[in-house]
Amino acid sequence: MTVQAPTVFSLQAPKDVSLTEIETELNQIWQSYGIAGEDGALPAATRATTFTLMVYEPEETQYLLANLGFYNGPIDGIFGPQMISALRDAQKAFGLERTGKANSATLERLREELSNKNKNASGEESYTSSASSPRIADEIALRNPCRIISLIPLAGEDTGVKAQVSAYCPIQKQSSSTLVCCEYITITGTAAALERVGGMIPELLIGGLPKFLWWKATPDPNNQLFKRLGDFCDNVIVDSCNFNKPDSDLLSLQELVEKEIPLADLNWGRISAWQELTAEAYDPPQRRDALTEVDKVNIDYEKGNPAQALLFLGWLASRLNWRPVSYEKDFGDYNITKVKLLAPDQRPIEAELAGVPVADIGDIVGDLIAIRLGSTNPKANCGTLICSETGGCMRMETHGAAQSAGVVQQVTSLSEQKAESLLSKQVQRWGREALFEESLALTVKMLKLTNS
Repeated sequence: MTVQAPTVFSLQAPKDVSLTEIETELNQIWQSYGIAGEDGALPAATRATTFTLMVYEPEETQYLLANLGFYNGPIDGIFGPQMISALRDAQKAFGLERTGKANSATLERLREELSNKNKNASGEESYTSSASSPRIADEIALRNPCRIISLIPLAGEDTGVKAQVSAYCPIQKQSSSTLVCCEYITITGTAAALERVGGMIPELLIGGLPKFLWWKATPDPNNQLFKRLGDFCDNVIVDSCNFNKPDSDLLSLQELVEKEIPLADLNWGRISAWQELTAEAYDPPQRRDALTEVDKVNIDYEKGNPAQALLFLGWLASRLNWRPVSYEKDFGDYNITKVKLLAPDQRPIEAELAGVPVADIGDIVGDLIAIRLGSTNPKANCGTLICSETGGCMRMETHGAAQSAGVVQQVTSLSEQKAESLLSKQVQRWGREALFEESLALTVKMLKLTNS
């Protein structure tokens, strides 16, 4: 059943201001505003803030080109040679003049192409980022009102930065006499311009309350703005489902953890149901000892991004104290990754991750499809097969896995897979996540074996 999002009322449409006038303008919004209801009453607009969330949006041109397959570099807002080449390729593909510049005609066509690509089965368009969209504020304000600071790098000439203030109020009940609203600050400019004003951003954070950074671009430990903002936040949030180069980007995440950055990955939350069902399969007393017999692991995921599969294997190996010893990749119809590990008793473990081509790609790139745990010991009672409700276990059933599994479980569709919904849960807590860090560290050990 689809839950309808509450109506969002714009308390203040985006208004251009200077950086030094932001606080003054926000104060004026709360001092002067009222909404006329059907009965003539004026509900109060409450300014109640529980945290500050900074959102670094992907540069739109890079975001569009990356999602359409023309650009595979870092999403960093920098308009370099790789971006120019990708733009020319896209312009050629869509019959546009090959200028290598992000002009209005090119951007309009790229948006149209991505919109067509992302339409879901019901014909509705998937979420796309927008500086003025209340979608993020709406999802988060349902649970906690906050101040959102959106930083948006733009391609093109460096003309300084532009700031806007606005406010959005989710209306949850028709009878409500009070609106609890989110403050929204948007700052746009080239990557270099945003970096120049990075020192002023801490002044916009609300003192004494938690501070979050949602970095929607490629995480880069050497990015000066990223380092500056991450240093004073209680949580730095990323989403590995959007990584252009998952292997190297996961290595970058580990660098951040080693620098004691309190990191959270929204994609980690998407595999929680798979982790819970795996643990549950071995909870019965008669199957606990059988867990030590597992020496074969197969993981199927939607072809395109192996981050979820890698993190799941990292989690499983870290819980069972498996040590990775080799890592091989074979690209083809199925992107096969083979990992060999050793158990504490020196038993060899073989894991295979397969990127399965699917016709109906979902909103999340690289979603898990199926997981099989088995053993070379035919007497071991450890066979377990876990499938997604939508994708099923077709590839594994073809290979006879369904018949050999002692336990078969199904992951039902997760209703809150989108980043905004996961984010609204993530901001309920902050600090370092030990289980994620341990699993990521094991995943990185596997990835580092690629060139050994």
